[in-house]
Amino acid sequence: MKLQKGHTVVGFAGLGVMGHSMAGHILEGGYDLLIYNRSKEKGLDLLACGAVWAETPKDLAQKSDVIITIVGYPKDVEELYLGEDGLLSGARPGTVLIDMTTSSPALAVRIAEEGAEKGLPVLDAPVSGGDRGAREAALSIMVGGERETFESVRPLLELLGKKIVLQGGPGCGQHAKMANQIAIASGMMGVCEALVYGKRAGLDPELLLSSISGGAAGSWSLSNLAPRILAGNFAPGFFVKHFLKDMKIALEEADRMDVRVPGLKQAYALYEELAAEGCGEDGTQALYKIYDK
Repeated sequence: MKLQKGHTVVGFAGLGVMGHSMAGHILEGGYDLLIYNRSKEKGLDLLACGAVWAETPKDLAQKSDVIITIVGYPKDVEELYLGEDGLLSGARPGTVLIDMTTSSPALAVRIAEEGAEKGLPVLDAPVSGGDRGAREAALSIMVGGERETFESVRPLLELLGKKIVLQGGPGCGQHAKMANQIAIASGMMGVCEALVYGKRAGLDPELLLSSISGGAAGSWSLSNLAPRILAGNFAPGFFVKHFLKDMKIALEEADRMDVRVPGLKQAYALYEELAAEGCGEDGTQALYKIYDK
């Protein structure tokens, strides 16, 4: 398949915190954009800019040359792709499907296998970078699938991210994202512990952050989320509830492979405590609230 601006129709399903910006980049990149979301209101501005609405996932699939999805949970992915009126039931042979949801590696393999039986190449391509990465088209994209398919849609992925890596076959993108989330989980605990320690020690938090973010302790979370914590901004760049979903998948996969992940287990317990206090709709930086009680 060869992408052609103004001719290739890109279907996009999932207009959440990240998906909305990502769909906008596809439209700005010169491709015809067809959108589907459970709530049409989230796509009204895209429709005003030239996108076209699809009434159902099957309708989206029937009219698209490439389909990109980013939804909430594995059960949403399964329903969207494998449901009676899902994407695989409506897509024309040769249509490329790219799921950018963080989901189950096993489910990604299953969808790829069922897609192959119908002549539909499927990539699992979860992303990292949060709302800011989505807005700035600077996401890290971890891809699983066949190289030929990957190369055919690389121009589309380059509209969304800066670091785009084919990790291996089906499911490998999801495994890479699990490793990403494992690193973030312990890192967020470190960020919160450092800020609370500095506060209790009487340090100026802004000065402290300027020092440690530029040294060996530096990380994406420290540079991008710690300033939000200091500003009291716990709005979601990535929801606590979705991070819990990701960590649960990672814990299940680690257990299956007999991998020790004590940091991940501790982070999961703390985030469960945070969600139980009604903060599931907050951003992941809200973990600070648990430490600063």
